[in-house]
Amino acid sequence: DAGSGECVATLSGHSSSVNSVAFSADGTRIVSGGDSTVKVWDAGSGECVATLSGHSNIVDSVAFSADGTRIGSGSNDKTVKVWDAVSGECVTTLSDHSKRVTSVAFSADGTRIVSGSVDKTVKVWDAGSGECVAILSGHSRWVKSVAFSADGTRIVSGSHDKTVKVWDAGSGECVATLSGHSSSVTS
Repeated sequence: DAGSGECVATLSGHSSSVNSVAFSADGTRIVSGGDSTVKVWDAGSGECVATLSGHSNIVDSVAFSADGTRIGSGSNDKTVKVWDAVSGECVTTLSDHSKRVTSVAFSADGTRIVSGSVDKTVKVWDAGSGECVAILSGHSRWVKSVAFSADGTRIVSGSHDKTVKVWDAGSGECVATLSGHSSSVTS
């Protein structure tokens, strides 16, 4: 409970560490990733309503699309998977990273997905076709966190190189590098 700080539910079911969690925009569901699975939970009851299997290694990142119809997951198997949030079916597998995928996020309109990887790149994908539409290069170490701005015009990435980079989502150009962290930027 955000007001009282009281724990209202403990969701158990992954066989190893849980690496990422996210709420659906309407707050009715929670998605989690950890072992090689993605789990979908009823936020009210705490019941696991679906286990999405298909990754061959640890899931590092999960995200809901803003409309709640899709789930994205990034894995140590070097892929991003897009799942139908209702049926649990894998809609597409995005597999252009050369190393593990550490972070995924949807654009607010749900048309694009951004992923960050140990391969030091940020990739932008067409959420419908699964085509990689941009590769954003400039970090000198792992990319650990990515996000879209609310209006979809910017992408931000945090890296083990101790920087945050801001990218123009249309052109793919780095418009700012924010430095000053004394250690890795992980979120």
